[in-house]
Amino acid sequence: MSEPTEILLCEDGPMLVRGEVVVEDEDGQRHVSTRPVTAVCRCGASSLKPWCDGSHKLLAAGGPRARRLGSV
Repeated sequence: MSEPTEILLCEDGPMLVRGEVVVEDEDGQRHVSTRPVTAVCRCGASSLKPWCDGSHKLLAAGGPRARRLGSV
């Protein structure tokens, strides 16, 4: 049995996904990550979309704080 995928929403930051993830962008292109933890951009400012490049730090004051969303 595989481990459940865990998702963490970082306040003023990315969505962190533990486990393999497939993200489909607005053009229908599928992006796959098999990294142990993947940061998915939520602010829209990343130059590496759909992945986070840290651009959110320039948009908001203070550092991101993780908030557990749960397992899926």
